[in-house]
Amino acid sequence: MHFTYNDFEKILNIGIRLSTEKNRNRLLTAILENAMQITNCDASTLYLYENDRLSFKIMKTLSMGISRGTDGEFIDDMPPVPMNEQNICSYAAIHREIINVPDVGNSSRFDFSGPKRYDALTGYHTRSQLVIPLENNENELIGVLQLINAMDADGTVIPFDEQYDIIIRSLGSMAAIELTNLLHMEEMKAQLYSFVEALTMALDERTPYNASHTEHVEKYAGILADYITEMYKKGRSKDFFDQDRKEKLQLAALLHDIGKITIPRSVMNRATRLDHEIHMVEMRFELLKSLYETDMLRGRISPEEYEKNREELDAELAFIHRIDGVPFLKDEDYEHVCRLAEKYHQKEDGTVTKYLTEREIRHLGIRRGTLSLEERKEMENHVVMTEKILHKVRFNKNYSMIPAWASSHHEFLDGSGYPKHLTREELALETRILTIADIYDALTATDRPYKKPVQQEKALNILRDMANEGKLDQQLVEWLAEALKEKGGYME
Repeated sequence: MHFTYNDFEKILNIGIRLSTEKNRNRLLTAILENAMQITNCDASTLYLYENDRLSFKIMKTLSMGISRGTDGEFIDDMPPVPMNEQNICSYAAIHREIINVPDVGNSSRFDFSGPKRYDALTGYHTRSQLVIPLENNENELIGVLQLINAMDADGTVIPFDEQYDIIIRSLGSMAAIELTNLLHMEEMKAQLYSFVEALTMALDERTPYNASHTEHVEKYAGILADYITEMYKKGRSKDFFDQDRKEKLQLAALLHDIGKITIPRSVMNRATRLDHEIHMVEMRFELLKSLYETDMLRGRISPEEYEKNREELDAELAFIHRIDGVPFLKDEDYEHVCRLAEKYHQKEDGTVTKYLTEREIRHLGIRRGTLSLEERKEMENHVVMTEKILHKVRFNKNYSMIPAWASSHHEFLDGSGYPKHLTREELALETRILTIADIYDALTATDRPYKKPVQQEKALNILRDMANEGKLDQQLVEWLAEALKEKGGYME
């Protein structure tokens, strides 16, 4: 057999294809299929060297229509091959030697009882074999490629031509190097994800209200990305998310609140306006009762005045408890807080005990939510810290946009968001998805002690209102609604 320029050109093209393939299963399949094509053989098996054994990864037999492992499924019914020199594949792996057997029926060099049993079960007839060890450029064993039953132009089984040895070894070397590079990439990716998990775990330990939020935002973003891809297939969207793009979006979702790790717990975990400080108020009101009782015993006030003051303290404390956890403070309640701020007790020596401290008045007078203006600004600063933290991470080119996506999830299309007041043209699709997912979960979350969850349809209507105001992407809001309707809302 003589190789022509076209043969070598084909091999070079195969090398180029292998070098550009980023999916591990497709790369393994390409190795096997291209080797079969070059040698014109009927069957093949690709083994990977794992845990000091050869594991079945892909099997193909054209004449019997067998194709297993090409989509990544495990070949569980074929046990790994131990590194035993009696086995032809193991021998090739141990000695890094190409083995060419013209006819297994007339060979006593290796134990072919396994292939013979397989042939008896399937009716197949194994005759010629070419076994090639796969080594990378660091002389590490990656696996073994076993080619079975070379054929001539008429389909008759023949021995493998020895000239294939060098060609297939070259192909195997290229494939092994690319597979090693791909494994390194997968290891780097796994390292990145483990780093993200470590960061999010650290954040989750600081607040009981963030663990499920991060997980939900990731899942909602993924649901929306999948639906956008569906719309792309139907011609309704110019964008789509392949697996790589979706993974980057979800990684940004996992990191979007990482800046909260710098926010004081007293701010981040403030469940009500006063939170744990309510106990100080309760103790002070007990003290005030004692002071009024002392006044009565010393004749400074009458028993009736003492009783009136005691009842007033009970009523005021009940009022404080009521407004401490409400999401919005009514005008009349705010005015009540202002009147309460003026009340105090004064001893005979002039010592004054105010009913409430300045800090307590400030917090009870918050009109919306549980945080003061200063604390809200401190909380909003988490996106700035998210960007600072992530810019310290060395993301490679493929992940370079993650810090920008993650740190911009509080920006709105009309520029009214924070911290940079970016507008539609400056916000990537990924950021717009994260913003909607973040708001939707914040509205529907069931684990926030300072607010009741909003029902799904009401939450979607709030998103629609924000879209009508120009803050959110209207199409994405509707697609989220459609996607959630298909899935029946969020499901654990």
